[in-house]
Amino acid sequence: METSGGPELPRKIKLAWGLAEPGSRGPRRGLSLEQILDAAIELADREGVAALSMSRVAKALGFTTMSLYRYVESKDELIELISDRALGPPPEFAKGLGWREGLQQWAIAEREGVLRHPWWLQLPIVAPPTGPNNMLWLDAGLARLSETPLPEALRVKVVLNTSLYVVGRARFSSDIAAAAAAEDGEYASILPALLDPDRFPHLLRAVSEGAFEDDPQDEDLGWADADFRFALDLLLDGIEKLVDAHR
Repeated sequence: METSGGPELPRKIKLAWGLAEPGSRGPRRGLSLEQILDAAIELADREGVAALSMSRVAKALGFTTMSLYRYVESKDELIELISDRALGPPPEFAKGLGWREGLQQWAIAEREGVLRHPWWLQLPIVAPPTGPNNMLWLDAGLARLSETPLPEALRVKVVLNTSLYVVGRARFSSDIAAAAAAEDGEYASILPALLDPDRFPHLLRAVSEGAFEDDPQDEDLGWADADFRFALDLLLDGIEKLVDAHR
């Protein structure tokens, strides 16, 4: 892939797209950027992203730390590169789906993608994603809307906001799950002991009617998955009104 004209691309973007040559430090043979990124992902999967370091990745590969600097200049650059690589490309979607079912499947697939590596949800979001896999996901989302009357600018907004819901919800669920694991007792059982019926009558009524417990109808999904699907349907309802308004 080559570029012509336009601004000079940052090094991390060139690396992600295979447009940058390795540096001058380290061995010229026996190692590749892809091997480094895959080793870093395996280490993060085993021990969490906090365990990542250039020296530990190098050790896992059987090379010196200096060897890695020929390909990756810093840990921060390494993390940005594995963020896109760990996400991976989107799956193939069935042809002939309506836009709503297609976008729903896209959102569910993206959620599964970000949950595949739990540490991915801990990575800071400091800039719009530019990696090839992220671009493939964006393109696949736009493809789900290609048969709608929405103008391109609105299609992009719909896909980006759907993705924001997917990633934001996954981050929230991950944080809540981690906090719940560290606490004793169930959330629903703790609330009645804290809430004064005169001050929180509506919240206590919701607790007493099981609003914070798993719905038996959603046993196959579990609370987190069912809640994700519930809010996704509400989002799709709103998008459907937008689509209808442009017919």
